[in-house]
Amino acid sequence: MLKILHRLICETGKYKTRIRLSYITSFLKGIAMKAPLILSFFVISLFIEDKMDEGKCLYFGLIILGSVILEAVLEHITNVLQSATGYMVFADMRMRLGDHLRKLPMGYFTEGNIGKISSVLSTDMVFIEENCMGVVSDLVTNIISQGLMILMMFMLDIRLGFLSIAVVIAFLIVGNLMMSTSMKHSMIKQENAESLTEEVLDFAEGIGIIKSYNMLGERSKKLTDEFKRSCKESIDFEVAYGPWSRLLYLTYGVGTSLILALAGLLYSNGEITNAYMIGVVLFLFDMFVSIKSYYGQMARLTVTSASLDRIEEVFAAEELEDIGTKDIKLMPEGTDEIGKESDIPCIEYSNVSFGYTDKDVLKDVSFTVKSGEMTALVGPSGGGKSTIASLLARFWDIKKGNIYIKGRDIKDVALGNLMDQISMVFQRVYLFEDTVYNNIAIAKNGATREEVVEAAKKARCYDFIMQLPDGFDTVIGEGGASLSGGEKQRISIARCILKDAPIVILDEATASVDADNERAIQEAISELCNNKTLLVIAHRLKTIRDADQILVVSDGEILERGNHETLIKHQGVYAHMVALQS
Repeated sequence: MLKILHRLICETGKYKTRIRLSYITSFLKGIAMKAPLILSFFVISLFIEDKMDEGKCLYFGLIILGSVILEAVLEHITNVLQSATGYMVFADMRMRLGDHLRKLPMGYFTEGNIGKISSVLSTDMVFIEENCMGVVSDLVTNIISQGLMILMMFMLDIRLGFLSIAVVIAFLIVGNLMMSTSMKHSMIKQENAESLTEEVLDFAEGIGIIKSYNMLGERSKKLTDEFKRSCKESIDFEVAYGPWSRLLYLTYGVGTSLILALAGLLYSNGEITNAYMIGVVLFLFDMFVSIKSYYGQMARLTVTSASLDRIEEVFAAEELEDIGTKDIKLMPEGTDEIGKESDIPCIEYSNVSFGYTDKDVLKDVSFTVKSGEMTALVGPSGGGKSTIASLLARFWDIKKGNIYIKGRDIKDVALGNLMDQISMVFQRVYLFEDTVYNNIAIAKNGATREEVVEAAKKARCYDFIMQLPDGFDTVIGEGGASLSGGEKQRISIARCILKDAPIVILDEATASVDADNERAIQEAISELCNNKTLLVIAHRLKTIRDADQILVVSDGEILERGNHETLIKHQGVYAHMVALQS
């Protein structure tokens, strides 16, 4: 248990001093908590010995009252130092986690880790900060209180003192065995919580598809099974924990009875006085309350240990290296700060291989994109088109090869600077639950209202925004739920126009919208792409007929390359795709 407490305290970082100060207040609180009981023994002894007078009675009464007040004051100070520190620690930890998550490769979020992240944020951190930071002070207080009670037993009779120690040792043995069982089930319990969270999120996100295909029974069964599994594990935890808890209470009862029996034997033999016998009875029923309370916190602490393991597991996920020190500042017409040379390719993939697992998705891919030109990626689904585009933005790091922007390896460029050079428009648009204005302004720090409005006009979304209840100050639902697909797409394009990055990645933005929205989106894209270097993932081949370069990607390889006319004459895969779409 002390090991778990040490782990918990290590997480407090810069707040360790507050925790250490709370040890002092907890120590004093432990003394103040037992002071009335100990003083009561001396008062009773004085009465029995007929040595009590009015002055002494007042003196002891004031001391007992003072100890009660002192205990309350120390309790408050300890809570301020410790419980409040817990909230501060985990507020900082959430900020660190947010910073850590933004540096992780996108692959981390596609490997079934969303449930883990949600569970860590909504369950593990909340449980520790609300339930466990105060436990540290309680345990210190309990240890001090238990020590004082044993010391009083030694004062009454050395044999009673040693028997008290023997009972405490029995408590420790049973408690440690109980802790081992609790630790084992706590890990399983937390893993089930993660699995359940993942399933709930999956069910909620896919409810539209589930209903439309009448799969409520099938998917509900899977979710119900997760709830049943969680319920079963909770019951198993209690079943495994229960016998040890009962044994702990049995130890408490037997230990108390043995001490009382020994005291009765000593009293009957005349080896302890009336006052001491009353002292034994007075102390006995509070003798093992502290250690019983100590192990009563065990279930919470073992869950805390499992929670800390899961928190550390998320923090242990490997971040994308951001050790680049170079900056890129692309200028119009393909020039930059390096010698103003326009013959250096804006984008270059050199023998790039990549795989999300052990299997390669891209195999030795090489191509260049000149500044101000459009390169289109076409081919069957799952061929690697989106992966090629994502690697340019360093959503993942490549296994082999290099990617260059204006002759500089993107790994040598600071991530923040790299992202300043790239705008992305994908089919699936995500908008935050915030105002329309803030959803556009997020693209540029310090953007003025005039700039945001101008970007909205260029993206052909100004008119429908002004028709919303509060115009630009209208709060839209999470993910843009209150807007149509075409409206969300145009707002996302407005963001990119405001950002004004020199490189634009387009994943066929009009693939799943109606004809009216398609026309508006095409006009918005034309505004966005003016004088930009384009990397376009194309699904509708008619939209990339004027591309400077078309790459046909299949099974992670580039099968064909050239412009529309060249590839049609070649009568290969591209020509076949065009014929099918025609």
